[in-house]
Amino acid sequence: MENTCWTIQDRPIGREVRESDFALETRDVRDLNEGEILLKARMFGFDPTQKSWMSNMAGYAAPTEIGDIMPGRAIAEVVESRSPDFLPGDRVRGHFGWQMHPIVRAAQVEKKISPNVSDENALSILGSSGRTAYFGLVHVGMPKPGDVLLVSGAAGAIGSIVGQLGKIAGCRVIGIAGTQDKCRWIVDELGFDGAINYKADDVSAKLDELCPEGIDVFFDNVGGPILDLALARISYGARVVICGGISNYEKDMTKPEDLPGGPRNYLRLTIQNATMKGYLVHYFSDYNAVADARLERWVGEGRLVHRQDIQNGFENIPVAFQRIFKGLNIGKQLLRV
Repeated sequence: MENTCWTIQDRPIGREVRESDFALETRDVRDLNEGEILLKARMFGFDPTQKSWMSNMAGYAAPTEIGDIMPGRAIAEVVESRSPDFLPGDRVRGHFGWQMHPIVRAAQVEKKISPNVSDENALSILGSSGRTAYFGLVHVGMPKPGDVLLVSGAAGAIGSIVGQLGKIAGCRVIGIAGTQDKCRWIVDELGFDGAINYKADDVSAKLDELCPEGIDVFFDNVGGPILDLALARISYGARVVICGGISNYEKDMTKPEDLPGGPRNYLRLTIQNATMKGYLVHYFSDYNAVADARLERWVGEGRLVHRQDIQNGFENIPVAFQRIFKGLNIGKQLLRV
């Protein structure tokens, strides 16, 4: 058996991700050792933070080298097992990288996927995106009924879930997105109370219109000027949740001149007795079972609507990955083998 894989050929530091940053290679599959399983990939999931992984800009991720298999999450099927915990035919989720037939230790598997959960849900709303949204809003944002929740990147994999969780919590939810189609989707289908197209609208004026009493929780996936505009309008005791900063992902963070400037309106935190806090999903791993159970129940009840952008073909992985940074996806970006 051969293992087809995508390897890192260059680091996209200070620029966009290119197809030439990756190479398609074929490697032999070795025999299994005790405690290992051989997998066959079924579906891949993509997140903006993977760009920082391949550029060694994420301090929490293992460093990568040129020629390494590109890291990433996937759903795979067990082909052969030398672990008592897994049988051929089991579906599993984990950081298996961009490869068709990985060999992994049983301990590297994040979760065995139950038969009633689809591959796409297991990689999105019932996977890391759902957990990231849940922990960021519930544990960091701490929403209360009647709060005004503002979400940037609201049509993305995480923002779209955050807004709906906010509605479940009793918040009035406003989303910021980049196209009219995305704005219509989050209002008409997801139940947001309002939307702002940051490319077409006067964001400052729209925030004044839609959040006249201020913002109680700001869930930020973007950073940059949007963060400043939100900070200028936070209410007393507001919570600002820093989940991502996609507006800065094409800057070279090794150069002082490319480092994002500090928020101009950060003193509003002092004046309004507010907090601003960042987080990573694994900080809350002790609560994974609670989050998973609640998310699965809300999806089953129809209280969480989800959408995925599914591309096809292992050979198209780099193109699918680029879609995130071009703003072409609505919901979670996935690729089916």
